[in-house]
Amino acid sequence: MRIPGSLPRIIGVANIAVITVAVVGLSLLPGEPRPPVRPKEAVKAGQSPAPAGSSAPSPAPSTSPVGQPPGVVATPEFARQVRANEAGLVPVLMYHRILAKRHASLDRTPDQLRKELEKLAEQGYVPITAREFAAGDIRVPAGKHPVVLTFDDGHPSHFGLDANGAPLPGTAVAVIQEVAGRHPGFRPVATFWVNREPFGLRDRASQQAAVRWLVDHGYEVANHTWGHPNLRTLRHKKVSEQIVRVERLLKKLGAPPSQTMALPYGSMPRPGKAARSGSWDGTRYDFAGVFLAGAEPSLSPYAKKFDRGAIQRIQSNGKKGECRKWCSQYWLEWLDKHPDERYVSDGDPERISIPEALRGNIVAKRGLEVIAY
Repeated sequence: MRIPGSLPRIIGVANIAVITVAVVGLSLLPGEPRPPVRPKEAVKAGQSPAPAGSSAPSPAPSTSPVGQPPGVVATPEFARQVRANEAGLVPVLMYHRILAKRHASLDRTPDQLRKELEKLAEQGYVPITAREFAAGDIRVPAGKHPVVLTFDDGHPSHFGLDANGAPLPGTAVAVIQEVAGRHPGFRPVATFWVNREPFGLRDRASQQAAVRWLVDHGYEVANHTWGHPNLRTLRHKKVSEQIVRVERLLKKLGAPPSQTMALPYGSMPRPGKAARSGSWDGTRYDFAGVFLAGAEPSLSPYAKKFDRGAIQRIQSNGKKGECRKWCSQYWLEWLDKHPDERYVSDGDPERISIPEALRGNIVAKRGLEVIAY
């Protein structure tokens, strides 16, 4: 299973360059006001956000993965019935700022985000984190499809807490929680790759409150380097320093060690292995996955050609200009029209189910049993 030959890699590389230019321009534009966080009134562990527009917190939902009922074991007959294909393509969607009024091509409005998430829910997608995806720990119900929602730069529009400890309306997290509330099978999780001021917050107490809320509610907060430099222009030691400084910050804020990181501008350092593992000043890092700013769906983490050091993503956007064939609207429509190319879960995390014709395309990780039908 592969991306069709009509979509040559060279165009994807060109699109990364376009994304780079757009991100640079975005960084020069004025940001939204930083959301207020009052540490003394910040949410307590175990609380959940109220629906958008409401200030009263509600009981916390389970943060355990959505999946099959306990004890379900996939069989060839069952895999065939649900048309399981765990060698299929997975959309890893890339978002930047979520603004009421867009200022750059990478921006999306809360309404655009909401509509895209609604479409994903209606088409049977279930969010998982980048950490879960890179590790091949995909736990979604049988017949459903994993999707990875990723947000770069830790912008204020991604998350903030109001005075009652609930996500600020209009932020990415508030929209995700809102959509999940209307679609119970749509798991409210995403990955936020942050820099030195997570979500635009400058005081440590506010940063801790934000990061702890996200971690407690199943979201992933991970590494996007300290200062968002083009890593390709830095020496090996400086690359490691950029990564380690964020790891130390996240530890102070109560987040677990990062298992994933997103390359600023999608730019790979030289050597490329410096992005995935290394050390600086006595602190080591070793990521399960490094993510690009690419232009196509990712291969399954079970695929032989899956590269954990260069995982593809898709920019969230409509079908205009450079995005006519490279952004989320195009690819989600393409996957819907080509269901045999899409990852379909068998509902059993201990087994990998695939059509017989794809047996040679996968590698069984972690001793998982392979079912070919």
